[in-house]
Amino acid sequence: MQAATTTPSPFRWWVLVLASLAIAGHYYEYDAVAPLVEKLRAERGFSHTEIGSLNAFLSLPNILFALVAGWAIDRYTAEKMAVWSAAAGFFGAVLTAAGPTFAVIGLGRMIFGLSEEALFMALLAILAQWFPKAGIGLAVTLFLSLARVGSYSADTSPRWAAELYARGTEYPLWLGAAITGVSFLAMLVYWVLDRRAGAAKVQATAPTHERVVWSDLFSFNRSYWYILALHVLYASVFFPFRSTFAIGYFENVKGLSNAAASMSNSWVFFTAVFATPLCGLIADRYGRRATMMVFGTALMTATLLVLSLTEWSLWISTAMMGISFAVVPGVIWPSTTLLVEKRRLGTALGLITVVQNLALTGSNLGAGALLDHYAAGKDNPGGYLPMMLFFGAISLAALVSVVALWRRERGPDALGLETLRTTSVAGIPGSVP
Repeated sequence: MQAATTTPSPFRWWVLVLASLAIAGHYYEYDAVAPLVEKLRAERGFSHTEIGSLNAFLSLPNILFALVAGWAIDRYTAEKMAVWSAAAGFFGAVLTAAGPTFAVIGLGRMIFGLSEEALFMALLAILAQWFPKAGIGLAVTLFLSLARVGSYSADTSPRWAAELYARGTEYPLWLGAAITGVSFLAMLVYWVLDRRAGAAKVQATAPTHERVVWSDLFSFNRSYWYILALHVLYASVFFPFRSTFAIGYFENVKGLSNAAASMSNSWVFFTAVFATPLCGLIADRYGRRATMMVFGTALMTATLLVLSLTEWSLWISTAMMGISFAVVPGVIWPSTTLLVEKRRLGTALGLITVVQNLALTGSNLGAGALLDHYAAGKDNPGGYLPMMLFFGAISLAALVSVVALWRRERGPDALGLETLRTTSVAGIPGSVP
């Protein structure tokens, strides 16, 4: 067991840089398919359902594995899980790029998906070990903001990597594999740093050897279940739309070129890079975390209405969803830590990830099936409307869940989401994004 110290280590900022580099590379690979949707249809004959499956495969294995990953972080340490996950992600990205058939590409995406969620959870746990309570909020906010750089880079890649896109779909996929390799390298560097300077952590860590108590899954309070629903429903709209189908929608419905559509989509993540830390600071200063989540969720619903029913500039809807994506993820993760005991935090995050990935799988497949059924495309832009209604219905359900959380947090059973509380049940500041 490593000793803990009350003095923050200067190495913590290197840890933040390496963690951010690792997750940004994985976010790039996660979003690497979106700019290729129309090219995959034209060059390889993939249907909308198959393209939706490529991102659904990211979520499918985590329906079973994510809870195990959360438990493994608690048992085998976050450091080991981070290195193992980064290695698996690199292998999955290489297999995706090298795959000659849909089946092989799908297998690569599935292996990558196994790693991406585990790496994210492990890195959050690592940051909690290195940063003191007074600084973890800023650290994790910066971590999430820099992660968005990966998504932004993927969406803008048709411009800065235009020569690769011109040569065929496999070359942009190899670019994604190379960037994921940098993520793996960052985790190897962190492993060395941790071996040499791990004693400077502010939180003692050691593998636990407790058995999994599955009954714990049913003993979380009601607020936890409300916030789990928001995690699941919000992600089920945002990621299938923005990371799978939005660029094709902008091309075929709004008449943009591939490069222009990708650039418009990228500004959602660009907005989040700068707005997410601001949301963390506002939560630190004023509290009102549940209120902020209501605002962010309502803004996503409004964005879908603007996209579907108006001819307003895409920059308006892009700014709206960018702000929404800064507010909700920037507040929901620290709010979750307020609702769960520290000893069960890994299990709680794992359960959220399991249900979220089940929903992401269904949402990607469902949206793709709707597009195929209604023959959506450049010659039939109206075929996209059922998909938008599908996402709109899910966003309304998300709004209902967060309003229920907001009402509970204003009553006698409140757990601190609306207050200026600075420490949580989990021992992590409530302002952590």
